[in-house]
Amino acid sequence: MAKIDPLLQPFTLNGMPLKNRIASTPHAPAYADKGMPGERYQLYHEEKAKGGIGLSMFGGSSCVSADSPSVFGQLDVSSDRVIPYFQEFSNRMHQYGTALMCQISHLGRRTTWNSGDWLPVVGPSRVREPAHRGFPKEMDHADIRRIIGDYAAAALRCKKGGLDGVEILHNGHLPGQFLAPELNLRTDAYGGSFENRARFALELFEAVRASVGAGFIVGIRMEIGGAIDGAVKAEESVRFAEALRAAGTVDYVNLNVGQSAHDFELAEYAVPAMFQKLAPWLSHVAEFRREVDFPVIHACRVSDLATARYAVEEGIVDLIGMTRAHIADPHLVRKMIAGDEARIRPCVGAGYCIDRIYGEGEALCLHNVATGREKTVPQIVPKSDKPARKIVVVGGGPAGMEAARVSAERGHDVVLFEAASQLGGQVRIAAQARVRKDLIGITDWLAGEVEALGVDVRFNTYAGEDEISGENPDIVIVATGGLPDTDHFPGGALCLNAWDVLGGNKVEGDVLIYDDNGQHQGPSLACELIERGGSSIRYVTPDRSVAVEMGASNYPMYISKLHNGGVQVTPDYRITRVEQDGNALKAFFTNDYGGPALELRADHIIIEHGTVPLDEVYNAMRPASSNQGVTDVGALISGQAQPDTGEGFALYRVGDAVASRNIHAAIYDARRLCQTL
Repeated sequence: MAKIDPLLQPFTLNGMPLKNRIASTPHAPAYADKGMPGERYQLYHEEKAKGGIGLSMFGGSSCVSADSPSVFGQLDVSSDRVIPYFQEFSNRMHQYGTALMCQISHLGRRTTWNSGDWLPVVGPSRVREPAHRGFPKEMDHADIRRIIGDYAAAALRCKKGGLDGVEILHNGHLPGQFLAPELNLRTDAYGGSFENRARFALELFEAVRASVGAGFIVGIRMEIGGAIDGAVKAEESVRFAEALRAAGTVDYVNLNVGQSAHDFELAEYAVPAMFQKLAPWLSHVAEFRREVDFPVIHACRVSDLATARYAVEEGIVDLIGMTRAHIADPHLVRKMIAGDEARIRPCVGAGYCIDRIYGEGEALCLHNVATGREKTVPQIVPKSDKPARKIVVVGGGPAGMEAARVSAERGHDVVLFEAASQLGGQVRIAAQARVRKDLIGITDWLAGEVEALGVDVRFNTYAGEDEISGENPDIVIVATGGLPDTDHFPGGALCLNAWDVLGGNKVEGDVLIYDDNGQHQGPSLACELIERGGSSIRYVTPDRSVAVEMGASNYPMYISKLHNGGVQVTPDYRITRVEQDGNALKAFFTNDYGGPALELRADHIIIEHGTVPLDEVYNAMRPASSNQGVTDVGALISGQAQPDTGEGFALYRVGDAVASRNIHAAIYDARRLCQTL
């Protein structure tokens, strides 16, 4: 008999049969509707159930108490109002044979006092948390009893809602704050010795188990320690898990590495972006597993099935969390079973999902624009019910490849013109920076899909009016991208851009990077120059900090590398002109806040100011097009087909050929245009 794939072996957790070993672990995508898991939230998880996952866990850091208000879009499980939502949610998931669990939490010091009901932040001791900036009230025994009761009540709501279990977030949140000696300075029965610091959590789990009974799954997400200075030490993590095991109140441990004491670094280690290696903490999990006999779940940048299989087959874990991998492709398991592993859309670890939660307030995948938009952008592109049409796409960057892919999925005859010898556009350039090298996975996946779908790709072809018209197209989609904008001030032509440097230009000596973008381009370029060596780098930005648009998954890495690379950062200064100064260049700056002007001399000046649309072919073809090159914005955003504009070809443009944005915006442009063609 053929060997069963380790990932497809069933597993039983406290009497609950799971159909495979793959899980999506708890996270908070910030899709909550007034604190409730409404339709958008449920559709997001239902797609994973359709895709074959065995266990989907939701509600990262769902709040159990009024003095633990949401700070990153979490669910509110502090009242019975949530029960009907849970019931609808569980019915939706169970029809696919997928188990469903919710994570609950009290944030302790990791929240704010000026939201929700404006109650004081509470914690084991009065130690401020730097990220959310609250000064916590030291909890008295009445607070302890009240909050333990809130946990027990929230867990019972999960059971009444038809869920299969509940997970309690320990590390970084209130129970873990009690255990961490840096945060727990108490001298009573809940502080000091290990036994005292563990008391709060042990009493909490005892109350939760009493509330839900023996047959309901109760788990813990806990820190295993040992990897980061200041974290709960590895030996104390083992002792704590052994105490839970002896108490019999917990059914599994979801192991995590994260900083309990300094939360600026928490996300960088707990959910690292692409600068970190794949599955960075598996060896720590294996060490823990050798010490403690507990069913184990672990998720941390396990992005590929080979690593997931290894972790299960070697007994390092019982269930492997592929959470961000399912954000990138919720049909991962289905494709694996069908033998289509090569067509699984990869998670490239960009951290866009996490960064957006802290910035724009919702998680989105950098290159799967359907995730979180399942109601309007289906994960599987449906075939068109209209006759096949001839579609010409100009440009093979992410927008062009997505336009070609989706159009081919719809059943149309697609020709893709690409001026270079490879597909990828700006993504291929960005991936030349070592800290962003994994972005190439976006290009590789799209190129593979374009090939698999039979798109006619014409490389090394700079398509003009004659080449495009010669195809007799019904629709032309211009996705020619943009070129770096260095001409928005006098003397810009004397400067380099990131493409020059990442493309191979040797840059040494005194280097000035001017970043008027705030996204990855400038910081990743600085990191690349640090890696190459031979440069003294000055980083100037009109923003108030470097990487101002980056969230918690990325900016700690960039700032750390700039500090350690000796980069001198000058915020708040805007460039006005550049002049030749002998064999060097001189840049002139004004201060946006009325400070003194600045003059800086450098051997090389590199400008990051976005891109200018490369739109010559679009403008040349507008007069002959049936729609004059106009995209009906109302139809686009409502998910309707573009209006029929009569005889001749319709002309559209997408991505940076319209305006300088990012990878997600370029792909989203193409997807919502082409999914209705």
